[in-house]
Parts: sequence; structure tokens; C-alpha cells
Amino acid sequence: MLSETLIGAAVDAPLIDDRSLREQVSRLDRALVRGDEREAETRLALVAERLAWHLTGRHRARSLPPAGQVARQAREILDADPVGAAGIAGVADALGVSAAHLVRSFTRSYGIPPHRYLLGRRLDLARRWLLAGDDPAQVAVATGFYDQSHLTRHFKRLLATTPGRYQRGGAAAV
Repeated sequence: MLSETLIGAAVDAPLIDDRSLREQVSRLDRALVRGDEREAETRLALVAERLAWHLTGRHRARSLPPAGQVARQAREILDADPVGAAGIAGVADALGVSAAHLVRSFTRSYGIPPHRYLLGRRLDLARRWLLAGDDPAQVAVATGFYDQSHLTRHFKRLLATTPGRYQRGGAAAV
């Protein structure tokens, strides 16, 4: 994630006193422990950028496109295909910005990071298919989750119910 040119700087100053960076590393760790690859990708981009910022003397390389424009374009890409979205890095590449700039722009514009927005779009899709009577295991895979337990974990965390209960109770389950 970091350029080879930063190795010397990292060895020369291995301790970085940055509360924000420590918090981002903790959030990255929690996302990895939970197995949430999209959130981990988001957190890793922010950590790598912040480390590079410290190790390069805090230089800003180039001017960046406006946050609102980046966020709007990213949202259009995510809305167009929430299941097949290429991930945060892929969306950032398509827009010609860093993943960290995309995350900051999206969060500033919409109040949530893009991985959480994408998760919400996938859960919306799953809810519609569950209400249509589709099998929860098939819904999970069709909406971009690894399996039914992955869908259930996110469903319970964000909607406070399981996919099966939601399906049996209809919209009244939420």
C-alpha cells in the first residue's frame, strides 16, 4: 500500500503520535475481525494515506476534484450496480481519485462512508427479493453477500431482525 520510497522514513521514525491514525487503525482491525472486506478496504485506504502523509512531510501532491462532484459520481456508479460494484478502490480508479479522497468526499457529502451506503443498497435489494418470496440463501448470494450467514449478520446489525423473520412478517418485521 505504501511506496518503497517511504521505507526509510518509516524506519527512521517508526513512532507516529496521531490519535486520528490510531483510531483508523483500530477501525480497520475491527472490520478485519468482523470479516467486513468493504469496510476494511475503506479503512485501509485512510490509514495508508495518513501514513504516507506523515512519512512524506505532509505534502499534498495535486489538486483534487470537488468533494460533492466525486461523491455524486461515486453514488451514481454504486447505484447503477450495487451487487457488481468494483469496490471502493475500483470506484476511485474509475473517477481518477484516491480511495481515501473518495471516502472523505462521500462521507462529507452523504454522512456515511461509501461501503456503508453500498451495504444499504444491497440490503434494500435483499429486502425486496425476500418480500417477493425468494429463498434467503439465494437472495444472499444474488445481492453480493458471501452466504446466508453473511446476509443475516448485516441484516441483524442494521435492521434488528433476521432475513427469515423479515420475510415471514413482511415489512411489519422492521
